[in-house]
Amino acid sequence: MLKFLLRRFAIMVLTALCLTLVVFFLTNLPPNLEKLAKSEVGSRITDEAVASWLMKNGYDRPLLVRYGEWLGVAPGWTREDEGVTTGRCIAHGQDPATAPRFCGVLQGDWGYSSFFKAPVAQKLGYHLGLTGILMFWVMVLMVPAALLIGVLAGMREGSKLDRSLSTFSIASTATPEYVSGVILIAVFASSMFGLKWFKGTASGAMDDITFDNFFLPVLTIALYGIGYIARMTRASMTEVMTAQYIRTARLKGVSFGKVVTRHALRNALIAPFTVIMLQFPWLLNGVVIVETLFSYKGFGWTLVQAAGNNDIPLLLGCSVVAVFVVLVTQLISDVGYVFLNPRIRIS
Repeated sequence: MLKFLLRRFAIMVLTALCLTLVVFFLTNLPPNLEKLAKSEVGSRITDEAVASWLMKNGYDRPLLVRYGEWLGVAPGWTREDEGVTTGRCIAHGQDPATAPRFCGVLQGDWGYSSFFKAPVAQKLGYHLGLTGILMFWVMVLMVPAALLIGVLAGMREGSKLDRSLSTFSIASTATPEYVSGVILIAVFASSMFGLKWFKGTASGAMDDITFDNFFLPVLTIALYGIGYIARMTRASMTEVMTAQYIRTARLKGVSFGKVVTRHALRNALIAPFTVIMLQFPWLLNGVVIVETLFSYKGFGWTLVQAAGNNDIPLLLGCSVVAVFVVLVTQLISDVGYVFLNPRIRIS
């Protein structure tokens, strides 16, 4: 197990370096840097002024060098102009002699947001907390509902209950969040159909979460995942119910309920466990749409604002968070699957 974890961790680090390098390259393309300079100085500045601003802020050096500085494995740049020393690691008014040499992601310095005019780590911490609350309640609603639907459908394959639940699962999975979100708002939160049950707004949930202002965004995200997990659970449950040991238990006179709860259910939930863990990276994509639709200012809303305003430091910070979530959930999924399935441990 230790070798397995070390090997997985090494692959995670290598993957994270490759992905962040690709994002760093794309966000630091010359047109993006030119747009950043014009947003900071003025949209009508000359090309010479753009080049001068980029040089003063350290954007004129090789890409790999700047990537190493951003990551925190290379010393930050310094520049002396008219007796004044400036640099990546030198704060405004700070004595250059007391400034650290390294100031990157590994040191906790994620840069400064050019749009929000605040440290990237501070902005991400606040908005990630809001998204974390949203994702928690999505999982609380999505996972039990999906497992229940999948198990009930898989218990009796081909029955009316199976067909009904499978139809619901397929319909929910086939409906994108921006469609289901608009439908839910129109039906339950507006006066269009006279069913204005939810009078709160998701923006108000940022300060005080209530059922009225938080249920619709949670339901919008959960609906899509419920169908996907339920379909996977049904397929696994159907396969288990046809296994030889299930037939043997039925022939011995064990009741159908005990066969399902004591023998089939545990083995049927091994495969859905992996699917459930992989929902966390998917939720990052889902919250981008839903948070923008409901004006809930979490991680997805922040990512949209960073992309729309060419906020390169904040975009890089969002990419680090996304890569970290994907890799960690995949590691947990692999380790959990090893513990749940003894055949993998033996092999």
